[in-house]
Amino acid sequence: MSSPEGFAASREGFAAPPAGYAPEERRALLDAARTSIEHGLRHGRALRVDPAAYAEPLRELRATFVTLHLEGRLRGCVGSLEAHRPLVADVAESAWCAAFRDPRFEPLDEPELAGLEISISVLGPLEPLLVASEEELVARLRPGVDGLLLREGRLRGTLLPAVWRHVPDPRDFVREVKRKAGLRSDHWSEALEAIRYTVESIG
Repeated sequence: MSSPEGFAASREGFAAPPAGYAPEERRALLDAARTSIEHGLRHGRALRVDPAAYAEPLRELRATFVTLHLEGRLRGCVGSLEAHRPLVADVAESAWCAAFRDPRFEPLDEPELAGLEISISVLGPLEPLLVASEEELVARLRPGVDGLLLREGRLRGTLLPAVWRHVPDPRDFVREVKRKAGLRSDHWSEALEAIRYTVESIG
């Protein structure tokens, strides 16, 4: 599990694009996220959900990030780029990690729970971009649509599509991902991999 705005290690995999989830499915995912955080406050661990109790789309293997805001400020954001467990279970785990394991923040306190805003990003497939320069990468990105993962060796960083609201210029977006990966803003090499993805946002 990793934070897209302070990216540590992650694993990548391919999954079918996320479907358009029905309102009741979206509510179920948000409920699972909040319940997992409440469970973490009481028991110190994520909620173990039973995927069989949920609708079929929520049992499909998906990768997610869960983002928390409190009074308009980021309070945690953790997830994975690999689809390796049922969607509802991944949401429960990501939510707990965002609340209690994001290294940029202290663990969530119970008084914060009432004002907590939760949003879920369900990731589509990862799409490698075969580009030969930063200029070409900048031209290929779709502002407001694409998340971007850059990796070179053990260094990697990513930003979700929601970050375009704060970093609207594509060149700045690319360089911010480089910074998160621990690379210089002007860095480019043949070993640098660029991968984009889309998300369905819930909440």
